[in-house]
Amino acid sequence: MAEPVEKPTDEPLNRWGGWKAPTYLKRGSGSQDLRLVAGSAVLGLVVAVGAVLAAGPWDSGQRKAERDLATVRERAGGAHHQGEAPDGPAPAPSAPPVLTALGDTTGLSAAAGKSALAAALAPLLDAPALGSVRTAVVVDVASGEQLYAEGATTPMTPASTVKIATAAAALSALGPGHRIATTVRLSPDSRTLTLAGGGDPTLDEAALRSLAADTARSLRDGGAGAVRLTYDTSRYSGPALHPIGPNENIARVSALMTDEGRLDGSSRGPAPRTDDPAGDAARTFAEMLDEAGVETRSEPVPGRTAAGARTVATHLSAPLSALVERALTNSDNDIAEALARQTALKAGEPASFEGARRAVTARLKALGLPVAGARLADGSGLDRADKVTATLLAGLLALAADPDHPELRPVLTGLPVAGFSGTLGDRYTATSRGTGLIRAKTGTLTGVNSLAGTAVDAKGRLLAFAFLASGTTSPDEAEASLDALATTLTKATG
Repeated sequence: MAEPVEKPTDEPLNRWGGWKAPTYLKRGSGSQDLRLVAGSAVLGLVVAVGAVLAAGPWDSGQRKAERDLATVRERAGGAHHQGEAPDGPAPAPSAPPVLTALGDTTGLSAAAGKSALAAALAPLLDAPALGSVRTAVVVDVASGEQLYAEGATTPMTPASTVKIATAAAALSALGPGHRIATTVRLSPDSRTLTLAGGGDPTLDEAALRSLAADTARSLRDGGAGAVRLTYDTSRYSGPALHPIGPNENIARVSALMTDEGRLDGSSRGPAPRTDDPAGDAARTFAEMLDEAGVETRSEPVPGRTAAGARTVATHLSAPLSALVERALTNSDNDIAEALARQTALKAGEPASFEGARRAVTARLKALGLPVAGARLADGSGLDRADKVTATLLAGLLALAADPDHPELRPVLTGLPVAGFSGTLGDRYTATSRGTGLIRAKTGTLTGVNSLAGTAVDAKGRLLAFAFLASGTTSPDEAEASLDALATTLTKATG
C-alpha cells in the first residue's frame, strides 16, 4: 500500500513559487521556461525517480499488474484501446536499462539542452498523423524547468489522459488509504434490511457473500426473523447514464454495482453491461442471504435506509491508492467516475457529473495548478466536452513526484509501463528504446489521441510530458507518432 499520510493536501503548495497567484510553477524571465523554486535538484530527482519506479500498493511491495504481465499479457481497457499484440516484448531485456539509468548519477544537475531537444521534438510533433492541432509540454521534474512547449496553454480534448487529473484530485482530497464502504443496515423494527451502496464499482460476488454471511450472523444473534430487502443508491445523484450513452466502455454510474456491471466475467476493457447494476447486485445479495439462512419476504426493491437503522455488516474497498493504480493502468472508466464522485462527496458537492466537475476543478486549483481553460466534464475522459492544457497535465505529473506530496505517488506508480503493462503493453517492442523507460497514460477517442507521463532520459533524469493531438484520422499512426515523441525524451543527454 502507498505510504499513508495523516492528512490530504488542502492548501496550495508553499515551496514552489507562484504563477500569478501562488502556484507550483513559475515562468523564468525572458523565456518560456517553467521553473520550480525548489531545493536540491539532485535530491529531488533521486526521490522523484524512485517514486516513479517504486512499487505500488497492489501486492505487498510489487505492482501486481507488472509482475503478472511479465508472464501473461493483460487486455487493455478504456475507450478504443485494443488488446495486446502477440509479439510484445519479454520483460527481461528491457529491465536493465531502467536500472542502469538509475545507477548513473553523473550529470543529474546539469542544465538541460533545450535547443537540442526542441530540434528533435519539433519535426515529430509536426507529423501529419497527429492531425490538425497538437500541443506539447516537457518539464524536467527535478529542476522544474520547462524544456519544450508548443501550444502549452491551448485547451484540448484529453480523452483518457484526464484520468490523471481525476486521480490526483481524489488522492489529494481523500488520501491514499481511503476505502469506500458498502453497508448492510437493519431498521429499528428489525423488519427491513437495506444494502446501501457507497460507490465502490469493484464490489464483487465474494464481497457480497461475505456481507451476507456477516448479516446472517448478526440477525441470528439479534433474534431477527424474515426481512424485507431494499437497496439504497442515494449516495449518488444526477444522471446515471454517461453523456456518450449506452456503451461497452462504461456502465451506468451507480453507487451500488458488482464487477462494474460487466456481464461477461471480464475485469478490464470493453464489455457488455447490465442496464440495472444496482438491482442486479441486490438480487444477487438476496440469493446469498437465502443461502446463509436469512429469509427475504420478496424481491428486493429500491428504497432509502430507514432512519435509526443500525449497521450489521460492512465491506471496504481496496485502498484508494490501489483503485487509482487500476484506473490508470487499465484506463478503467468506471473506477475513474467513482473517484470523481468520491471527491465530490468529500467537498460537500452532489455526487453527479456536475458536482464532480466542480469538486475536481477546485481541488486542482487548491493544489496550485494552472486550471485556466480546463473543463472536467467527467472523470473518465469519455466526454468530448473535457478540456485540459498540456501545461496542466505535465504539472500534475511533476507534482505527483514532489517529495512534499507522497499522497499523490499512486498517480505515477499507476501509469502503464511501456512494453509491460496496461494500455502501453503492446505499443513498444523489445528493441524500442522507450520500453521500460516510459510510463504514460494513453488517451483515445475518434479523432483524438494523447499521451502524458514520465520518461527517464539518458542521464537518468525524470522528465514529465504531455502530448495532445486532435483531428487525427488514423489511431495507429497517431499512437506511433506519440510513442516516437516520448521515446525521443529517453535519448536526451543535455
